[in-house]
Amino acid sequence: MRFIAKIIFSKKLYIFFLFLSLYIFFFSTVKFEVKAFEINNIDVSKPFEMDFNKNDVINEGFKKAFFELISLILSSQDQKKIDQIKLNEIKSMVETFTITEEKFVDEIYYVNLGVSFNKKNVFNYLEKKNIFPSISQEKSFLFIPIIIDENKKDLLIFYNNKVYTEWKNYSKSYHLIKYILPEEDLEDLDIIKKKYEFIEEYDFKDITNKYDLNSSIIALIFKNEKELRVLSRITDGDSIILKNNTFPLAKFDNKKNLENLIINLKTIYEDYWKASNQINTSIRLILNVKVNNKDNLKNLRFEETLSENDLVYDFFISKFDKDFTYYQIIFNGSPNIFLKTMNDKDYTFDTQNKIWILK
Repeated sequence: MRFIAKIIFSKKLYIFFLFLSLYIFFFSTVKFEVKAFEINNIDVSKPFEMDFNKNDVINEGFKKAFFELISLILSSQDQKKIDQIKLNEIKSMVETFTITEEKFVDEIYYVNLGVSFNKKNVFNYLEKKNIFPSISQEKSFLFIPIIIDENKKDLLIFYNNKVYTEWKNYSKSYHLIKYILPEEDLEDLDIIKKKYEFIEEYDFKDITNKYDLNSSIIALIFKNEKELRVLSRITDGDSIILKNNTFPLAKFDNKKNLENLIINLKTIYEDYWKASNQINTSIRLILNVKVNNKDNLKNLRFEETLSENDLVYDFFISKFDKDFTYYQIIFNGSPNIFLKTMNDKDYTFDTQNKIWILK
């Protein structure tokens, strides 16, 4: 009877592991690929002529999507390093694409594309060029532009300040910083005017504390007969960065001059934010984590979180048993950064042993 019982137990154990294997195979993240870069709403058009080739239009869409992706994850200087990339190099990074809309209007072919780029292939390409990307993470900043006329000893904050009124009219889909402009407040105007003599040292906390944000950009735009000097005070939590930039003297009533100034300033701020979130893809930290099998949904959520983490280069199941599923994670950063990014998603770990345990 004991022999028969052992056979029955062995069969049950075999069935259990077979079921677990099939479950992991069919219901886990597909091939455990990290999430792709998704670029949507790419519009391309071409006249429908004798030499019309739909593939040419699709290829043009790939190029537009790639450069939009690059605008999201690279600084303005690094973007220039790869502006001559070849089409076949771009296509080697395309994972999938979808045509969401296509139509012919007045003998012109219009198409709207969505393009997915393989994240690992993109990172590998950039690494070969010695370029490090940044996490495409949006951020909200309170933005206060102040025009200071050094000749008249006067300043403009709201009224007649065209940088303030036109700032939001020059936005791009790949901009990561979302700007919150202050409301027109006479009390704020009075406070700032009283600080005119030492405005470069003023911390503006009397004004920024009114808003539910710990991040702000104060742009002091000094105008004289020779040039425009912009002193930007960028505050993000406890971090304060000062940036001093000079531009040729330009009249604000000229729309093109105003547009150039705003675009240049937004590029400077985007570059700052990208530098703050840069990924060192040359780091390949291998982490081993085990997750209890009691909660299968927890495993799936954990995999989804890993796939969405831009710092996770790759991950896969190294083994499993009746109690735990063991993951190996390749991470572009330090252990502390991994723990922090996962803690932000409400994941904590027991790190006492070589193999960490998801709590």
